[in-house]
Amino acid sequence: MPNARVGELTLEYELHGPADGVPLLAIMGLGMPGAAWPQALVDLLTARGARVITFDNRDTGGSTRFGGARTISPLLALLRATMRRPMPAPYTLHAMADDAVGLLDALGIDRAHVVGVSMGGMVAQLVAARHPERTASLTSIMSSTGNPSPRVAWGKPRAIRALLSRPRRSDDLQAVVDHLEKLFGVIGSPAAGRDRAELRGHLERVARRGLDPAASRRHLIAVLATGDRRDWLRRITAPTLVLHGRLDPLMPPAAGAETARSIPGARLVMIDGMGHDLPPSMLPRLASEIAAHIGLPMAGA
Repeated sequence: MPNARVGELTLEYELHGPADGVPLLAIMGLGMPGAAWPQALVDLLTARGARVITFDNRDTGGSTRFGGARTISPLLALLRATMRRPMPAPYTLHAMADDAVGLLDALGIDRAHVVGVSMGGMVAQLVAARHPERTASLTSIMSSTGNPSPRVAWGKPRAIRALLSRPRRSDDLQAVVDHLEKLFGVIGSPAAGRDRAELRGHLERVARRGLDPAASRRHLIAVLATGDRRDWLRRITAPTLVLHGRLDPLMPPAAGAETARSIPGARLVMIDGMGHDLPPSMLPRLASEIAAHIGLPMAGA
């Protein structure tokens, strides 16, 4: 994969679709490399004329890692966040938002439609808030505002436990795939009817790009250390679409609704049957919502 120098970091990225397509920057979620974006979703968007940029966030895949950075325990971090107490962190979501804009700089892209999922949605929100001149539109998927109120910040206990769990062996590919399959079995869409072989193939590609439980912990600390972002969200001027699953056990539907309320003019779309994942059966709907939002032509047009 190609890489770009962004400040003191190196970010690995991939470009998909026509060179003259509409730039769309896709930001992945907690601990996941860019390979976690379903290729079918990318293909649906590029078929309509998007130039999709996927990349490995800092601390994932082939991008710069922060292996020497120390963090407090996730449980202590969750407690401090609930109490609105500051906490030490190797970096925050603000730095990750600046990474994303730095990648656009490196690629010579003045403005892009910005799409983020889960933690990536939080980063995308800050890109739009901090860099309005670079943001053609914002799509925030299954994300939140950072409000620490349990009503909007806390998912179901089983989903939180699954997120905080670790693979039996992080140096064993199949153990990592087993762990991811179990995680998405808990947080994913309950009735998506996903083919297991296809799922494991996708998860294996993700694992091969590089997953690190310690890096996932640093991402979680970054989310919690950044804190409540509602004041930032009120500054967003880009046209905004908020997509959220009605059955999301990790980010409550109330989190999606609050995100839309916090961004002036945002449109909220709640998706029946969707959990905290991007299952194949829902990709055409997601692609259609995103394409319509950013003004791409209808499929087959």
